Amino acid sequence: MDNPQPQRQELLRPERELVSHVRDALGALPAYFQTATRIEGLDGGELFNLSAVPGSAIEVQVVETLNRIRKVWDPKNRWPCHRFVRSAQTFPDVRLVADKKDTDPHIALGIERKGWYLLSKEGEPSFRYTVTPSACSPQDLLVVVPWHLKNVLSGEPVVYKPYIEQARYVAELRNWFWTNKRETSDTLDQRQIKPPDIQVSPYPPPKARIADQPVKDGGHNFGRVARLADLMDDYTSSLRG
Repeated sequence: MDNPQPQRQELLRPERELVSHVRDALGALPAYFQTATRIEGLDGGELFNLSAVPGSAIEVQVVETLNRIRKVWDPKNRWPCHRFVRSAQTFPDVRLVADKKDTDPHIALGIERKGWYLLSKEGEPSFRYTVTPSACSPQDLLVVVPWHLKNVLSGEPVVYKPYIEQARYVAELRNWFWTNKRETSDTLDQRQIKPPDIQVSPYPPPKARIADQPVKDGGHNFGRVARLADLMDDYTSSLRG
């Protein structure tokens, strides 16, 4: 018998209100997005290889934009000591952090940002999301930011309304699909997932080993959450159309 499908976790106040407002702020990202990054003189193949360059610029701008529109995600000034910061080589890579470490909570929520180059040949987000569920706080978000260059092969990055989902829910759904619903020969090693060999908790230190790994993945598809049925289908279809 299949294990039950994971469900999104209900949040308590004030985290529920904070997440709701942060979602609103992220939804407004295209209207407020600004960047001085400009790319010129590339062909399509070079752009695909250099996608990390605009991707990094977008990540910087996501943080700066969120801090610039604080009134959207903190309209009642309930988080005056917190601001969004990039957290390099960690999960999640954007965190809402208090100025002082003794503030409770020191980290109010996290955002794992992924980019999606809209003109890629695959026609869907190709990122892999392999973090183990226990590394996610309930209020953490997975945010996929679609983008392309203004003049297709040159210009500054243009972003679209992002896809937003609970980070832990996506991690749990990915594992559930792999062990219960994935089409494969019904052998145990092709459905097993190996968790990290250390105890993992939210907001781990840099370079911590927090990824789940399939025992066997010949097609290198583990973590391709854009391929999970009904998770991002409607969203990706709306942008491809």
